[in-house]
Amino acid sequence: MATKILVVDDDLNICEMLRLYLKKEGYDVANASDGEEGVERFKEYDPDLVLLDIMLPKRDGWSVCREIREMSGKPGIMITAKGE
Repeated sequence: MATKILVVDDDLNICEMLRLYLKKEGYDVANASDGEEGVERFKEYDPDLVLLDIMLPKRDGWSVCREIREMSGKPGIMITAKGE
């Protein structure tokens, strides 16, 4: 079974690019386009890793990360265009 990765980002181009690269490497990939959807997809999809943007509509990445941490110890990587 392939490692499952959830990509949470509101930029559809970034989501598609990550999906294509990760699928090519053999990963199973799901996407979410805002913070609320990200939490719901995490519960449904049960990914092994989350790639999470910080600046998201509806809920920012920090609050999504906190909620995911309350449910699971699975790893997450924050992705952002911010320089800080």
